[in-house]
Amino acid sequence: MPYTKRLIALSAIALAACQPQPADPGGEPPDPSTYEPSSEAEKFSYAVGVDVARSLEQVSDKVDAAAFSAGFAAAHGSHDLAMTDEDMTAIKTTVSQSLQQAQQEEAQVAAKEATAKGEAFRTENAENDNVMVTDSGLQYEVLEDSDGDKPTAEDKVTVHYKGTLIDGTVFDSSYDRGNPATFPLSGVIPGWTEGLQLMPVGSKYRFVIPPELAYGQRGAGARIGPNETLVFEVELLSIGEPKES
Repeated sequence: MPYTKRLIALSAIALAACQPQPADPGGEPPDPSTYEPSSEAEKFSYAVGVDVARSLEQVSDKVDAAAFSAGFAAAHGSHDLAMTDEDMTAIKTTVSQSLQQAQQEEAQVAAKEATAKGEAFRTENAENDNVMVTDSGLQYEVLEDSDGDKPTAEDKVTVHYKGTLIDGTVFDSSYDRGNPATFPLSGVIPGWTEGLQLMPVGSKYRFVIPPELAYGQRGAGARIGPNETLVFEVELLSIGEPKES
């Protein structure tokens, strides 16, 4: 569900959840700096209110607290609404579209910055005598060598790894979890599929992966933005299904 639609849905759930409680739309709202809920209904309502406010945090500049309270009180108390359903749908659509446009523009700026920084990083890294560069642009450095077997693209492998952005920010680490990862080489990003086939079992490599061999323009989750160059330290533990201990 798109972000803004999720917020609208959450607000609707909050309103519906509070419907059984009595309302006083003409009363003065409590002072949020001193209010202390006491009854079960007050505590529940307060918790729902906090959830809604936190869910709207990223669009707080679009939310007028007084208007929000008026709309809540009117719907909560079954009073006449100041807007028609059509008008409310239209304004929510307009704001949603403006937010999406702003997010797209921010993503484009972030992608350009990541592209420039990534290219500079890879250029400097490639000057290291220990770094090899494949035809695809994958960069790798042997940290610990071995004479074990090498996997193929059809194999499943077990590895320990740490993934960072070029500024050193760790976004994933099997070491931190204390548990190696097992996966088919055909089911990971192209940089991993190519890179691990260079590694003998028992070795440890450092990969610098350009965005076209990683997550590209789309990025991945909240930690990996668009067009990010990624750095991985990977230790190949075994090929095939992990043996039961």
